[in-house]
Parts: sequence; C-alpha cells; structure tokens
Amino acid sequence: MKLVTFSCRGHLSIGKIVGDQVVDLPASDASLPTTMLELLSGGATLMQRARDVNASKGVTYPLADVRLEAPVPNPSKFLAIGMNYAKHAAEARQLGVQVPDSQVWFNKQVSCVNGPFDPVHMPRVSDNLDYEAELGVVIGKRCRHVSAADARSVIAGYLVCNDVSVRDWQKRSATMTLGKSFNTTGPIGPWIVTDDEVADPHNLNLRMLVNGQVKQEVNTGEMVHNIYEQIAYLSTVMTLEPGDLLATGTPSGVGVAMSPPSWLKVGDVMRVEIDGIGHIENIVVAEPV
Repeated sequence: MKLVTFSCRGHLSIGKIVGDQVVDLPASDASLPTTMLELLSGGATLMQRARDVNASKGVTYPLADVRLEAPVPNPSKFLAIGMNYAKHAAEARQLGVQVPDSQVWFNKQVSCVNGPFDPVHMPRVSDNLDYEAELGVVIGKRCRHVSAADARSVIAGYLVCNDVSVRDWQKRSATMTLGKSFNTTGPIGPWIVTDDEVADPHNLNLRMLVNGQVKQEVNTGEMVHNIYEQIAYLSTVMTLEPGDLLATGTPSGVGVAMSPPSWLKVGDVMRVEIDGIGHIENIVVAEPV
C-alpha cells in the first residue's frame, strides 16, 4: 500500500493510493482511525483492514484534487544517521569533520517535519542552507533490543526524505541538532510505501535534483551501515515507537562540500527521487516575517 495523510476541501484524513485516486480510509471503514500514528500503532490487524477497503465501494478523491501532507505529521522521534555513504564521509573528512567507526546519529526535532510539496524556509539568521537526499524508514512496531536479523519485522514502510541543513548552525552544536531542526527543514513523503511492496530497500536508486540538475545520485546498497544494523543499534539505546522516522544517510554531492560552498537560494527547487518509492519537491522561500 501507499499510505497518505491528506487534506481536501477542509477535510484532513488518512488514505491509501489506488491508481489516480485517494481512498479515504476512515470514511470508507468507520472502524479505522483518522490519524497515521493510530493506524501504525494498530499493528497488523488495522493494516490488513486498511488493505481490505474496497476502492470501488469506498469514499475516494482524485489524487490531483488533494493536498498531500507529511505522511507522519507528528512522530515521537525523527532520527538521522550521518556520513553513512563512504564518499560522503570522505567529503566530511576534507572539511575537517572527524568520522568515527561507530554509527553517528542526531535528532531532527519533530517540529521540522514538513509536507512533501511544501516550501522550505530560508532562515532569517542564515543563508547556509543545504540539501541532503535520503531514504526514510517508518517504524511500525514498538520495539527494543531488536537484532539486525529481526529488524525488518518492525518496519512499517519507506518514504522520501530531505534532511535540509543549516550548516553554520549545525556547527554551533556538537550534536548537529540545531542546524538540522529549523522549521520546515524535514520534508517527507509523498506517502509511506509499505514494506511488503519493497523487494529490497538496499537496492533503490536515489537522487537529488536542484532546479532540474542532478546533484546527488546513489544506490542505497552503498550504505556503510544498512537499515537493519541501524535499527539494531538504535533499539539498543531506546524504545522505538510506531511512526518514528529514521533518515538513513545522504550520499556525496552536498553543497557544503563544493569549493566554494554552493548554498541554496530563495527560488531554488529541490526534488528528491527514489525509484519505487516516489518523489518530493520543495521550493525555497524566504522565512515569513
């Protein structure tokens, strides 16, 4: 399934994509919840009920008429791994960043979550705005101490992510969190592709285009630490909850690594594409006063 959070004619709901239609799940089956977190928290039972909703008998809207919102607008966590592609780690070293042998994780505060086609703000306090195309993972089960061998069983699905970064503010905190958490700098979407529809999440082609020009391109099989290792590592420390978001790393080609750095400008359009998942597209605008 492709699961969405959407709004249409003042109505906010969750749905699934069938062809060029959005099936409103709770309007089609009153036993289904109205939010993505509730659906994911309901586990296999609710997910099967959502699959069973008959599009021809349900309440539907043309996809072209709805606004796709962030699929998970209010996750409890938005965690991202740094330097998880070898060439990007090499870029970091050239910039004087120490690259440890262990996994490097940081928080994107959840207030940064943004829709798949919504504008990204150029902060009033910085013009060091940069892009990072990533595959996002959505956790589907509450879990702790998950082995890498069992990690796939706790994944609800996958989405497209852009870990937009404010680089000068990123340097102000050893955890990188400040520069990763400005409002609107976490666009995700356009939907959650459930795990059963992705044969191998480590064989997906990912690319970032800025104003139509390819800036980053990689296959997810080139990750240093694969998704299952990431989940095992994180769940050693903390309980992962349904709806938690994991950004699995960006490849080389980020603007900060260019000489001189190539920062995003107001009016630039970022488009992240992942084959088999979809794309998101966000224009940079001045932060509103």
